[in-house]
Amino acid sequence: MATKTVTRKKTAKSSTAKPTAKTPMKKNASKELKDLFEDGLKDIYWAEKALVKALPKMQKNATDKKLKAAIENHLLETEVHVKRIEECFKSLKKKAQAKKCDAMQGLLDEGKSIMEETAPGAVRDAGIIAAAQKVEHYEISSYGTLAAYAKILKENTCLKNLLATLNEEKKCDKLLTKVADTGLNSKAL
Repeated sequence: MATKTVTRKKTAKSSTAKPTAKTPMKKNASKELKDLFEDGLKDIYWAEKALVKALPKMQKNATDKKLKAAIENHLLETEVHVKRIEECFKSLKKKAQAKKCDAMQGLLDEGKSIMEETAPGAVRDAGIIAAAQKVEHYEISSYGTLAAYAKILKENTCLKNLLATLNEEKKCDKLLTKVADTGLNSKAL
């Protein structure tokens, strides 16, 4: 059996190549985990408040009854999520403050675009589910991270609130999958 010898070229580094620069730190940059935690709360607070405004538009554009109901239910939950974050700020003895969440803004913009680029009916409903699940996955990630920080920081009130919300976000994601899988996506063919 003959074997081939593989020779690999070593990539020569150009003497003109610039090393990757470190990102400069802003004046108000987080220096401790508690700072990062509080910044994350501001971010998700903005995200949830923006979602309270966006969900009614999604519901109005949906046609599937189960999807409309899921969105309505999640709007009610999202209003509670806002209150829980406010409780977190209160337990930290901080004023509830929102900081624009670029990630959520991008996801909401994408959702709006999907609604504009699809015909009303099953195709738009499938697009709304896709957009909503992207939002849910972002929230699941955010709440999971914030809960981990709260646990390390021994911020038990925050931890309880964040875990309750995380659980609801996961349930919403599963419900959206179920709505899509119970024929909605097939109707979009």
